[in-house]
Amino acid sequence: MFARGVRAVALMSSFVVSISEAIQYTPLQPPSYPLAVRSPYLSAWFPGPSVGSLASTNAQFWSGDAAPLVWTVLARVDGTTYNLFGVHTPNDGTQPGEVTAATYTSTHSTFTVTAGQRSFTLDFFSPVSPKNLLRQSLPFSYLTVTLAAGDSHSVQVYSDIDSTWTGQQSDSTWSHSTNGSTRVFQITAVGTATYSQNAETEQALWGSAVYATRPGSGSSLSNQAGPLSTVRQGFIDNGTLTGSQASWTSDGVTGFAHDLGTTADQSAVTFAIGHVREESINYLGAAQTGYYRATYPETVDAVSYFLDDYDDANSESTRFDDLIQTTGSTSFGSNYSDILALSTRQVYGGIEIVIPNDSLDTSQTKAFIKEISSDGNINTVDVIYATFPIFYAPPHSHFDYQASKGYSESYAVHDLGANYPNATGHLESGESMPVEESGNLIILTYAYQAASEDTDLATTYSSQLETYAKYLSNNGLYPASQLSLNDALGALANQTNLGVKAATALAAYGKLVDDNSYLRQGRDWADQIWTDHLGTDDAGTRFLIQYGTNPWFLVFNHYADKLFGLDAFPEEAYNATSTFYPTVRDDAGVPLDGSLSWGQTNWQAAVAATVSGEARDILINDMWAYISNGLNDAPFSDRYWVKANDGASPGESYSFRARPTLGSHFSLAALSGANIWP
Repeated sequence: MFARGVRAVALMSSFVVSISEAIQYTPLQPPSYPLAVRSPYLSAWFPGPSVGSLASTNAQFWSGDAAPLVWTVLARVDGTTYNLFGVHTPNDGTQPGEVTAATYTSTHSTFTVTAGQRSFTLDFFSPVSPKNLLRQSLPFSYLTVTLAAGDSHSVQVYSDIDSTWTGQQSDSTWSHSTNGSTRVFQITAVGTATYSQNAETEQALWGSAVYATRPGSGSSLSNQAGPLSTVRQGFIDNGTLTGSQASWTSDGVTGFAHDLGTTADQSAVTFAIGHVREESINYLGAAQTGYYRATYPETVDAVSYFLDDYDDANSESTRFDDLIQTTGSTSFGSNYSDILALSTRQVYGGIEIVIPNDSLDTSQTKAFIKEISSDGNINTVDVIYATFPIFYAPPHSHFDYQASKGYSESYAVHDLGANYPNATGHLESGESMPVEESGNLIILTYAYQAASEDTDLATTYSSQLETYAKYLSNNGLYPASQLSLNDALGALANQTNLGVKAATALAAYGKLVDDNSYLRQGRDWADQIWTDHLGTDDAGTRFLIQYGTNPWFLVFNHYADKLFGLDAFPEEAYNATSTFYPTVRDDAGVPLDGSLSWGQTNWQAAVAATVSGEARDILINDMWAYISNGLNDAPFSDRYWVKANDGASPGESYSFRARPTLGSHFSLAALSGANIWP
């Protein structure tokens, strides 16, 4: 069984290579391309190994094969129709386009497709705008289809979506509206509850899928809603649509057709795709809505503005892409910049920026993050901690909740709710990580203050921070049996990595409040853990998973010590791990600990920021090899097999997909200091 599994993977890999030889991949062929990735509910991807069959393969929601998304592009050149993207069941008489190039940056995924005598570029663009909250909060993404200059031909471009975007295909409704030249379709699931998800795919069942466009320069626009075969055949036959809107059917689509005329010039048309939910998040019983609604409360106005904003958003994206490329290259090299570029949209795509739905008060702005692909918690503290090297965000909502009557523990909360989007409070039966989360909130607060020079957060929540510091002071060096950030390992007592987190957090707290007693305690604990071998082997060559107990562990919790120059752990600790980790590398990377067959990229990246030389090279280059090996088709999984295990080959992803925890990949880049984004 095992041998056959390995052989099957090898054959699959060679097949992928053979059909992909003619395609130019820049910078590499990733496991999955982000297409429209803007929130946990607008998250469309395309499997990297399937690029050769772009014309006939569906996009997917982040959850994969169980959630195909109907989103198609066809082009008609001199009366012959070519399927460019997503046409799973082609109409008779149509032909597939030929993909010649595929590229990704931190904000764009672009495919070049030849259709007869003309070439088209499909540019899937999800803006990342760290300081423009209006732009970042808009729940839409762009698709621009560009006709390259060439010989003169008659050209029309068509695109459609269907109710797969609503999470429920059994019963939906659709509508069409206009705003000036903008035409907007909305598709809404019927009979579903607010804040409900599809249990299998985790798609939102409330709200509406949105598809919109407007005429390009020199083009004319038509639209139609109805049965798939009827709408597409109308375009194939005539190059235009009738403008009619039939009643919704389960095989129905909402389509647009752009007639570019007979031209030899370059020409482009842009579509906006999205998912809107007026009541986006349930925060302690109060409905929250998208930040953008303070300015554009109506969906038609919001998507019209989004299309208006394309040029400015695209200009910003060029500068942002350059920043990510330069940051990665100067921090380590092009392999590292490839990793950062693929990680960025995934991180931001796990987050929503909201305000109260009743007041639309932007002074009450909050951000909520979904623990995608694991247990679906909302605002999990350790998930936020795993993102923080890419941005230092103040955890206001956690402090506000912990100050309420709904929470009374002396340590920090694990999450604000068991199921996104319901931030209705931590369940008594839910996970708790007393040392982990207390340390995380202190470090996150210190990170925010250090980067922003804003002391208000630490001042406003000083009593809570002091409570967590005292908890760590009393319980952190010898943690009771409890979960840590890597909860897959189960609850363990005296976890070295938790002791390291406590020591580092106490040192950070001492810096935060200018109290040398906490700084000294953190440094004393670090000295006991490393120098006195409490958490190491007798020779002091490696950290152990538990005090005095094998196996060794990939310790990442002293990253904040290195990042902020806390000087808790001695340099010899970092030198020793730099020497040790290369000795335990498996076939495809360094595992999380000596008993496991899998590694985790977010913590490999954090450790890469604490080591040097060969160890750093191995950690970063193994991550690059993992995302470029052609064995995977899931959105960047942060867990993968580093050696063969139960039929899985080294370098295959394991379990997770599309998680926002990839912010940790920026750990090494963060050592160079903040990039001040305008």
